[in-house]
Amino acid sequence: MSTTWNPWHGCTKISAGCRHCYMYRRDAEYGKNSSIVTKTSSFRLPVQKDRHGEYKVKPEDGIVYTCFTSDFFHPDADIWRKEAWDMMRERSDLTFYFITKRPERFSVLLPEDWGDGWDNVHICCTCENQFEIGRRLPIFLKLPIRHKSVIVEPMLQHVTMARIFEQYPGAIEQVTCGGESGPDARICDYEWVMDLMLECVRYDVPFHFMQTGTYFRKGGRVYHIKNHPDQISQAAKARIDYPPVK
Repeated sequence: MSTTWNPWHGCTKISAGCRHCYMYRRDAEYGKNSSIVTKTSSFRLPVQKDRHGEYKVKPEDGIVYTCFTSDFFHPDADIWRKEAWDMMRERSDLTFYFITKRPERFSVLLPEDWGDGWDNVHICCTCENQFEIGRRLPIFLKLPIRHKSVIVEPMLQHVTMARIFEQYPGAIEQVTCGGESGPDARICDYEWVMDLMLECVRYDVPFHFMQTGTYFRKGGRVYHIKNHPDQISQAAKARIDYPPVK
């Protein structure tokens, strides 16, 4: 089980991985401007209560996937971020999980009692290519965050993280990778995925293959996997997660 909380919606494209973002594609279907960051009607979801005075989101509801239609550290959301942090502090019984391409803005409006991080906040940095691995991760992995993960998605090229693993041993809780979805998706190659997985095994970093993407190359052949659920199930069938899924 899990809960999705999007306190604000909309973002700005800042790198190659943003080109075919699913959020832009979905908004276009409804004539929305994805580049305008707006506060959502579910802004106070974590602290909303029912008529009995109980929180609507229960600890047993699982991880709260946070801000998946924006970037938590987007500058246009600075006016709301303090209140969002306050809600996470209040709901220390929940785990908030969010992804960013802007680790350099982490300290903007950071709570004074943050210290070395809150145990109920898990932050992931996404890096779609070698350039962003080299640019974002040295910033991200030095930050005072208790739970850090890395997502290589959409995986746009062969990458190596060996130097990162050596420079920041034990800093990364998991590496996730996956291909790009959508009609204009760029190819993801199985060899890229395997090489990254083998690096994770070598440095004993948990690895998860999330999805193949729409166009997936394996053994010299490109497969068109149109439906997103099929992209996820095909990745699972590869059985290359580390540690292995039992």
